[in-house]
Amino acid sequence: ATEGKEEPLAAENKASWGSPEKAGDRSSALYSASQFFFEYLVVVSLKKTPDGRYEPKISYQFPKRENLLKGQKEEEERLLKAIPLFCFPDGNNWAPVTEFPSETFSFVLTNVDGSRKIGYCRRLLPAGRGTRLPEVFCIISCLGCFGLFSKILDEVEKRRQISMAVIYPFMQGLRESPFPAPGKTVTIKSFIPESGTELIELTRPVDAHLEHVEFQVLLQRLSPQLILHIFASAVLERRLIFLAEELSVLSQCIHAVAALLYPFTWAHTYIPVVPECLLDTVCCPTPFMVGIQMRHLERVLDQPMEEALLVDLCEGKILQAVGDEEEILPTKLQNEVLMSLNRHHSNNNVQTSEQVNALVSEAFVQFFVRTVGHYAAHIKWGRNSQGAFQERAFCKALTSKTNRRFVKKFVKTNMFSLFIEEAEKSRIPQEGKW
Repeated sequence: ATEGKEEPLAAENKASWGSPEKAGDRSSALYSASQFFFEYLVVVSLKKTPDGRYEPKISYQFPKRENLLKGQKEEEERLLKAIPLFCFPDGNNWAPVTEFPSETFSFVLTNVDGSRKIGYCRRLLPAGRGTRLPEVFCIISCLGCFGLFSKILDEVEKRRQISMAVIYPFMQGLRESPFPAPGKTVTIKSFIPESGTELIELTRPVDAHLEHVEFQVLLQRLSPQLILHIFASAVLERRLIFLAEELSVLSQCIHAVAALLYPFTWAHTYIPVVPECLLDTVCCPTPFMVGIQMRHLERVLDQPMEEALLVDLCEGKILQAVGDEEEILPTKLQNEVLMSLNRHHSNNNVQTSEQVNALVSEAFVQFFVRTVGHYAAHIKWGRNSQGAFQERAFCKALTSKTNRRFVKKFVKTNMFSLFIEEAEKSRIPQEGKW
């Protein structure tokens, strides 16, 4: 997978990233009670090549799949070929070390049919003495729930420090457990030598559309004003590049920015951490939302880019902008969102992560309610229950000139078209999405 565009399994997200069951229920089957927690657990280790560099390779895979059909086997091979690249996106220059802070990050792979898989990664230094190389434990799942998988990775890491053999029964127990419904808990029994049997409780957040996101991280890195500029660029489907050194910061902040668009979903290239060998993706002419390690800044700046927003998450500033970001959103609504975000900033320590997520999400959902919330009234229904969206009447219905100016641009985006397509197919009121 050296060329992201040619690989059928590309690191981008054409379907819903926000909440799988909200993308017109295209992937609601993912959340059925019988859904496995995960498809694979793989360990990616660094193997020395003859030229002295290190190449990431899968050294352990659970479960091993037998009797796969030809198509399934090809898909599995593509998947297993892409994973190492995203577990070690920072290139091949490694050296054995005695200390390495473990880090958690994630990536998204989209298959040719639009189905997505998420890789939840924990990079750590295995227990031992002397210098050694970090390895990555990567759980591949169709389910978007970061808090839950982070807790699972904590358990995997704890067991890794004892022995690889203790990981297998825990993951087997997890695989046999049903994925919990929102707000529900599943309990996994797990035996650890010396400690005996442990009960591990995994609880899914009540609000399923926010379970993959941590807005707190974004608010700690960027001012509310800058977040609005980024939101405005994302809403018009421009090119967004985020820079930070830590993989965890990049993946968390990009997931948070994509989640600001709810109930709409980013429908273009989406790579939370771009592997070094795919850096040329940043000059593709289509919209993208990507994360790049700060060490590659010079290479990024050398690329020919139009209408791109470059965001430095280390310093909390914008390095490159189109220049009109302040004027994209209607001023009155922009100020209302700012007030909500500033309210969070002023009592930062009081709120839990869930409260912050709810507060931030609500501010942006309200923005969409005020600008395009009347869409359902402008779908004309035919006899066959097929709807036709009346775009002109929809735009005309807005009394505010500034709102109308914004909406005329927004209706031309891919994310709005996809949302309306879903609404036209279903007579069921879509308000439940908001």
